[in-house]
Amino acid sequence: MKILMVLTSHDQLGTTGRKTGFWLEELAAPFYTFKDAGAHITLASPKGGNPPLDPKSNEPDFQTEQTHRFEADPDAMAQLAATVRLDSISQSDFDAVFYPGGHGPLWDLAEDKDSIALIEAFLASNKHVALVCHAPGVLRHVKTPEGKPLVEGKKVTGFTNTEEEAVGLTNVVPFLVEDELIAKGGIYSKGADWSSYVVTDGLLITGQNPTSSAATAEELIRQLA
Repeated sequence: MKILMVLTSHDQLGTTGRKTGFWLEELAAPFYTFKDAGAHITLASPKGGNPPLDPKSNEPDFQTEQTHRFEADPDAMAQLAATVRLDSISQSDFDAVFYPGGHGPLWDLAEDKDSIALIEAFLASNKHVALVCHAPGVLRHVKTPEGKPLVEGKKVTGFTNTEEEAVGLTNVVPFLVEDELIAKGGIYSKGADWSSYVVTDGLLITGQNPTSSAATAEELIRQLA
């Protein structure tokens, strides 16, 4: 079982002067869900190399057993420091793809032609695509073979408007994940803010927030089995 994990290369939180990137728990929890299931994991990002970590995700309040495990794992840290460039990736080398969130993907992966084409290629090859938290926002320009928005008529979830409001970034992000999924015709649903909530529709698996990371990865493993 070979799983690709795609991380953001974007580190600027809009015009705030603050840093963003990927959310550590959303990488670490799925990473070990996959690794403990015997999967071979490849990490990729648009620019390759060491992707930016959202510094907030490494504050004590957001650290977990899995984030500690990841940071104490020299192999995992070495892999993170040397992510593969996204434009060199072929879906034919993998069984599924997983997108961790963080705010970064809203700026780069959502608009990245290689990411869009990669997701379309995975689905065209009948392979699963899983995304958590802000990462479902990267589906905004992904199309079906008929040229319609991928999420049109599909059950999806992602970071809620009220969760975005709670972290004070409603007017900073380029778009709101909940609003965008609905605007593209998605059948959007959500659980309570900050609770684990995962939706599966065919090959598409989406999780609502950081708390949903492990459950989204576990659902992907179940589907692959």
